[in-house]
Amino acid sequence: MDRRAFSKLSAFTLVASRLPAQTPSHPAQQSPTGAPTLAKPVGYCPVGLGTISDIFMRACAETPNARVTGLVSGHAQEKAPRYQREFNIPNSSVYNYEDYDKIRDNPAIDAVYIGLPNSMHCEYTVRAAEAGKHVLCEKPMAISSAECRKMIDACRSHNVKLMIAYRIHYDPTWQHIRDLARNGSIGEIQGFQGGFYGNKREGEWRLDRKLAGGGSLLDLGIYPLNTIRWIAGEEPSTYAAQVSTKLKGPRFASVEESVEFNFKFPSGTLASSGSSYGEAGPAYVNICGTDGYIQVQPAFFYNGLKFTGQTKNGPVNGANDTQGPYQFVYEADHFAACIRNNTTPLTPGEEGLADMLAMEAIYRAAGAPIA
Repeated sequence: MDRRAFSKLSAFTLVASRLPAQTPSHPAQQSPTGAPTLAKPVGYCPVGLGTISDIFMRACAETPNARVTGLVSGHAQEKAPRYQREFNIPNSSVYNYEDYDKIRDNPAIDAVYIGLPNSMHCEYTVRAAEAGKHVLCEKPMAISSAECRKMIDACRSHNVKLMIAYRIHYDPTWQHIRDLARNGSIGEIQGFQGGFYGNKREGEWRLDRKLAGGGSLLDLGIYPLNTIRWIAGEEPSTYAAQVSTKLKGPRFASVEESVEFNFKFPSGTLASSGSSYGEAGPAYVNICGTDGYIQVQPAFFYNGLKFTGQTKNGPVNGANDTQGPYQFVYEADHFAACIRNNTTPLTPGEEGLADMLAMEAIYRAAGAPIA
């Protein structure tokens, strides 16, 4: 992606956070996740200072295991000063896209957090790996399986860790839902239904194919897709899909409005899901078994996770209404521990590659290949 083009487009407002405004306070003495306090916190450097990076930085302020020790932005003069004041970051640790590679010379930076548009993930992951820095990359991992493999190879070659930010994998409520689905409480899993729908305004970078790589599937549909794969514990074997753009005009000039897809697992389990940038709709997953079911709605927002269901042992329900960036704190803690203890993340680059392969298969099945 051309950096100048992105610098112009990044002036548009990114997706609004559902989290309340929050200023980092004094460094936390104990992580709210319950994670052991590391002997030395990991220094994170956000790349791209949009909404998602702002949330991640606030998460770092909530745990003693993470610190924000650097900043990378195409608008550093405008965006960096606020974060420099909040996190005590010197001018020498603020970079732009051109001098990004100089992070190699900054020992305070252990890892980067890539919150850039999708088409920039590969380049800035590879450059970070070449600079000897670990990488926590937002999803989708990239815009093609070829790019995903390039990122995995670069991190492996330079002996740095690569984690993809699948935040629900680290949420204890979601882990409990997965356990209920897999431990026999609802019998044998027979099928899934899911979806994530939400309008995007004209001008947002996610509606620009050059930046996003595709439509709502890569941004919203990836949530139910990944959740279903994660809970099923197997990879889809066959796909069927349709894409449609009902709303005409410049808003959907380069990406489709909606996609609906079905897939089948080798075990015979069926799944159906969808996503849209033109529909107002829910974010949900249903898990159906031979002896019960679980319904999760809302499922994929930063706060407000709720589930209900019926199991062999009676009804179940639960919620996580914790305010603040708690899922991001779990991510920051987990990757920090992986770095300090030399362990593999629960969501490594291979997990991002598996999703990308599935999304490519969905687009092919719809007759609209993206790679």
